Amino acid sequence: MSSTPDTPCALVIFGATGNLSSLKLLPALFHLEQAGRLPEHLSIIAFSRRDWNNSDWRAHLSEILHQRIGEDFTEAAAEHFFSRFTYVQGEFQDPAAYARLLEALARPAMGTCSNVVFYLAIKPTEYPAVIRNLEESGLNEPRGLHRIVVEKPFGEDIESAQVLNQLLHRCFNEEQIFRIDHYQGKETVQNLLVFRFANTLIEPLWNRNFIDHVQITVAEDIGIGGRADYYDRAGALRDMLQNHMMQLLTLVAMEPPPALEPDALRDEKVKVLRSIRPIPRKAVHAHAFRAQYAAGSVHDQSVLGYSQEAGVEKGSTTETFVAAKFYIDNWRWRGVPFYLRTGKRLKEQQSMIALRLRHPPQQLFRETPLETLEPNWIILSIQPQESMHMEIHVKQPGLDMDTRLLQLHAGFRAMNERVLDAYEALLLDVIEGDRTLFIRFDEVEWAWRVVDPILKFWAQEREFIHTYAAGTWGPQEANRLFDSEDQEWRNSL
Repeated sequence: MSSTPDTPCALVIFGATGNLSSLKLLPALFHLEQAGRLPEHLSIIAFSRRDWNNSDWRAHLSEILHQRIGEDFTEAAAEHFFSRFTYVQGEFQDPAAYARLLEALARPAMGTCSNVVFYLAIKPTEYPAVIRNLEESGLNEPRGLHRIVVEKPFGEDIESAQVLNQLLHRCFNEEQIFRIDHYQGKETVQNLLVFRFANTLIEPLWNRNFIDHVQITVAEDIGIGGRADYYDRAGALRDMLQNHMMQLLTLVAMEPPPALEPDALRDEKVKVLRSIRPIPRKAVHAHAFRAQYAAGSVHDQSVLGYSQEAGVEKGSTTETFVAAKFYIDNWRWRGVPFYLRTGKRLKEQQSMIALRLRHPPQQLFRETPLETLEPNWIILSIQPQESMHMEIHVKQPGLDMDTRLLQLHAGFRAMNERVLDAYEALLLDVIEGDRTLFIRFDEVEWAWRVVDPILKFWAQEREFIHTYAAGTWGPQEANRLFDSEDQEWRNSL
């Protein structure tokens, strides 16, 4: 039952009882099991602090899958999936726990296990302890075979990101490190590459000659939940904009890679990040705006303000909303503003990329100023629905030569096609060793360089922060970022 050199025989999940594992990883693995995509002899080791045995873990796993999978889950159908698991109890800082992990990996049922995936589904502050203990216990050997998966955020700023990278490289080779950003696994995000580079209808328009501006919005209607210990240190800029949204920006703005290969794709993304115009300290206010949600109503339910959430420090000025404007100084995009916006407790959940096209050079069909003509839009909706949306002008029926805006809407998914969770694609890529959708460190480093001036400026402004009512689209003051009066936020399809 030995595995091939490229196929891992074990997946070790650190933090197996945490939120990420329960909400995302375990259901995704079960769906891969149902689809027959997991290697036959792959074993899964659940590593957690809870003082449990294998029976306790199986009961927990069954409960989680019942909640997340629903009617599609049955104990009988999951029997083979259950049999893959072994539970190992231990503290992340305790060397004895890693000795128990070694014993679990050395069991005869595991065969000759030379290729293991270590998934760090834990708080970023716990990464160093796990990485060092993997090295000290010899679990990072042989070099070049094992893989380690690190969740974002990758550091808290550029300096801490570099320290984490040095620690990872001390224990693992770069090709063993999988820096995961789950937005890369979303089908609409991957579809962006096909949309741009497989359609001659689209790509000729994708530049400064035709695009007025680009908006990338990731809006959440939820609050921080029970994550105050993490979120109050991170904030929206670190939690969302520096990673998820910068990745979306690079995919929108990148040049066609010479081949759809991991490094060719990532080379083009890094070129975009390196081309983003630096923000001088004196211009931060003109390029970025932050705010914090106050009490309000979301979907007709009253909710607390951020400062009232359990675990949030008194007087915290951590931002739950951030809007920022960037310019990419290259041949394709120079002069086109990219507006990025993300926030919690907004009116609805909505993630989309919206490109507003320039007005035509001459207005022929109405006796009105050119500026009042509704612009054309191209919109890619990422969630909650995966779709493409375009708005163009057509003649209104009737005797007069008047126009109206026609909305063209196309969903990416047929009615009988299941929504694929991003983690299913990314976990399968880790297992198969495909690094295309994972992030190279120079991407991380340059993304930090872009936002670092904003972080440092806000770190010195700790006495006041704007607020917005929960259940709205955020503060009106964010409109000050726009370059012209006819630009406004696109909130929905």
